[in-house]
Amino acid sequence: MSFGATILDAEGLRLSPDETAFFQDADPYGFILFARNIADGDQLRALCDDMRNSVGRDAPILIDQEGGRVQRLRPPLGREWEPPLDFVRRAGPANATRAMYLRYLLTALELRSYGIDVNCAPMVDVPRESTHAFLTDRCYGMTPAEAAGLGRAVAMGLTAGGVLPVVKHIPGHGLATADSHYDLPHVTATQDVLNTVDFAPFKVLNDLPMAMTAHVVYEAYDDLPATLSPRMIQVIRNDIGFDGLLMTDDISMKALRGSLSDSTRDSLAAGCDVVLLCNADLSERMAVAEAAGRMTPSAQVRAERALALREVRVEVDIPAVQEKLDALLSGRSDTGNDD
Repeated sequence: MSFGATILDAEGLRLSPDETAFFQDADPYGFILFARNIADGDQLRALCDDMRNSVGRDAPILIDQEGGRVQRLRPPLGREWEPPLDFVRRAGPANATRAMYLRYLLTALELRSYGIDVNCAPMVDVPRESTHAFLTDRCYGMTPAEAAGLGRAVAMGLTAGGVLPVVKHIPGHGLATADSHYDLPHVTATQDVLNTVDFAPFKVLNDLPMAMTAHVVYEAYDDLPATLSPRMIQVIRNDIGFDGLLMTDDISMKALRGSLSDSTRDSLAAGCDVVLLCNADLSERMAVAEAAGRMTPSAQVRAERALALREVRVEVDIPAVQEKLDALLSGRSDTGNDD
């Protein structure tokens, strides 16, 4: 039987009996965690066990652990990272790629120690001077080549530590001047600009196992946000060439109008594989799960292909990795191997 075509969250530190019964019935593909779900290490591991036990399988558990403002694990559970763009600039051009690899290798090892095996990164949007502030310092560089190269380093670091990367926000959020958590951004750039700049990093990283859509209207293509647009999903699949598991960004974000059930049906009809719903109550999660139903055969193949990549690829001396990263950030070169 195929998985439920949803990724869902929980209200608190442990699953309630009603949540457990619901998840057992709905069988969501995976789960996502937020700060409200995290108190300490033992509790977090127990919650991850609760989630997987509710569906009777080793379901993926996602988190947003970019560093900077978007970071659910904080000390003492995880390192406090500066925003990615500030980190890249501090490392400098010569060391940024290696530093990003090591940063996200350490991040992956922290996540796996609690039972978390998917991180919603890399974020390879290309910012401009007009980009909304909610996005800019989460980016990696100001050019497609920087975004793609550093995004690849992030993905490799996560994968080496046994964590699946989710590249976002496909096909590119960098021209948005509105925050899609609260408004629907409209991008007026030509197809040529979008193809040569915004879509370009995603073409380079089109082999990654998972991607998250952008709630953005690209007026050169369609008047619907990409998450709900068959035309834009066609661009993602055919022009960008991404054939991994395509998940929506959170459908409760204000960029999407209409009911959660309608957004669920419309995003799946457009060609998304799985719907992400966050910060919803149990009745809303139930409605979305009903609207989503089960994964299509093609989505199921992509989902299983992604899950097969979850394995720790390296034996890591964590203090040694941290020492190498510190050396890079202080301007010293790193010639050691840890992969």
